[in-house]
Amino acid sequence: MEEWVGQIWHKIITRVADDHYPEAVVTLEEVSQPVGVLFRALGGDGALRVTACEATANRARRSWLQRIAGTHQGVELAWRDEQTLRLPPRIDLFPERQLNRQLYRWLAAMAARQGYQGGYQGGERPGQPPRSWLQHNQQLTRELLHHYPGLAPLYAELLEAQLARRPDPETLPAEEARLERAIQQALREPGSVKEAFALIRPPQPVHLWLHPSPPLTPEALATRRHDPDEPQGGGSTHDPEEQRQRRAERTEAPEENQGLLAMRMESIMGQAEYVKVDRGTEDEEDMTAAKAAADDMEFLSVTQGKTSASRIRFDLDLPSAADDDLTLGEGIWLPEWDYKKRLMREDYCCLQPMLARDAPPMPLPDHLRKTSLRLRNQFQGLAPARIWYRGQEDGSEIDLDAYERFVTQRSRGEVAEDGRLYRELRQGGRDLSCLLLADLSLSTDAAISNDARIIDVIRDSLYLFADALEATGDRFALYGFSSRRRDHVRFHLLKNFDERYGAKIRGRIAQIKPGYYTRMGAAIRHSTRLLAAQGGSQKLLLIVTDGKPNDLDQYEGRYGVEDTRMAIHEARRQGLRPFCVTIDKQGRDYLPHIFGSSGYVVIRRPSELPKQLPLLYAQLTA
Repeated sequence: MEEWVGQIWHKIITRVADDHYPEAVVTLEEVSQPVGVLFRALGGDGALRVTACEATANRARRSWLQRIAGTHQGVELAWRDEQTLRLPPRIDLFPERQLNRQLYRWLAAMAARQGYQGGYQGGERPGQPPRSWLQHNQQLTRELLHHYPGLAPLYAELLEAQLARRPDPETLPAEEARLERAIQQALREPGSVKEAFALIRPPQPVHLWLHPSPPLTPEALATRRHDPDEPQGGGSTHDPEEQRQRRAERTEAPEENQGLLAMRMESIMGQAEYVKVDRGTEDEEDMTAAKAAADDMEFLSVTQGKTSASRIRFDLDLPSAADDDLTLGEGIWLPEWDYKKRLMREDYCCLQPMLARDAPPMPLPDHLRKTSLRLRNQFQGLAPARIWYRGQEDGSEIDLDAYERFVTQRSRGEVAEDGRLYRELRQGGRDLSCLLLADLSLSTDAAISNDARIIDVIRDSLYLFADALEATGDRFALYGFSSRRRDHVRFHLLKNFDERYGAKIRGRIAQIKPGYYTRMGAAIRHSTRLLAAQGGSQKLLLIVTDGKPNDLDQYEGRYGVEDTRMAIHEARRQGLRPFCVTIDKQGRDYLPHIFGSSGYVVIRRPSELPKQLPLLYAQLTA
């Protein structure tokens, strides 16, 4: 009975204390795409992805009703860092849904105006807005309204709604009332408040401004990116609540023989009933309660205990020379772009061309024969028809039209051109070259079904792609790549431009296997050299991958994305057309920055890649 009454009381007091409008809620998932477009259109960093922020502690004064209900202890405010633009996962501050949607747009515009380099990056101490916080947000607001006057009506609507939520300064203590009047004045007339405030208690959150003290710094992100126990790949989710980051702190693990005794010793019936179980390595756990508890915590304390993953994780060693593929040459040194220093590091990466050691000729797998036959029939329509070349000095037969003109001119006494009275039937040409570069990193070992892995899908795609292009007569080459740091980028030769596709090439394709990591920039630069050396007016560089550029060193994260982007720019400057085909569901977060809005495609169902890849080629080269 007491529990039932307590639950009813909790629901009632929480509902009364809540000043939000759940019926008008707008989630980040609904607006992430248009908000991302607006952010980049206003000059925001194209490499940043839009994701959900976490709630941080709200140390402002709460009403007695809120304190009784235990609500308003956290607040979700927007900020940006080196990797992401973080916005609230949901906004239900205003009674009108359109206003909540407009707030997302305004926050994205504010973040776009805030330059990361040299910009304001947080408070002087946790939970306390710095003295520059008020001036900084005023400056951003004033610049936005000055450079984009079309935002003025939007800001006016949000300002009225925000002021309605602000506390009355007359009800606050003197110091807090003084700061509150300054904030409201700064909201009405950005730039009018020049005074700095030494705060005893933080003010009420200003939802139209960026976070006064962002909890995650670039240094913390860099530390997490280089954590040796951090998995190289992550699962995909569409729930903004799942995507948001949590504040964390490192702490020492408790000693095994110390802790709180949670039971009376006399309640232990016998020694035989005690079973030592490692609950930290359960295969199946109900994580619902743990997740709910984590969502309510401001900090998550993490220890360096020996988890199952850390016990089996090891640095991937290269196989012995006798077991590895054949190396072709001493290696090729290539540059790499360092976006932090804004310079190209010459001869920084060593790319090693390789060839399968044992690759006997192979027929086309039986399960692909039917699909291959259909594709070949379709692609034969792309093959150029045989045409007559007229006015030739020599040929298979006389060109009657040219001969008739010649005789007529001679009979009139005119000087006739002779020697070009033949015609020749020749095969036409599409004047096109294509190089397909396949990602063979370790992540391709992941399963997509009970019967297939990503590497199996890529292998089938190469079979069908090569079969289809063989029917058109187009010049093409096939390569694969993976990497293990900058000094060992493996570049696997499957078919070069001068080889004819057949059982020998299929034998090499059959031997591809998951490799190491994905240093994409070096592989693209070498592919650019190979493709640029080919003739033809059209040169297509087709990249097939399953994830972001990464490696064991600093190539993880933004560094790898920027180097790949620079490699794509270099390829375009040489007249190539790069295009990316990915099965990464999160590809839209970073591929527009690397390849442009029309330079990539995401295959939602990886099993469809073998059928879709040749059809994409047909569309790109039509």
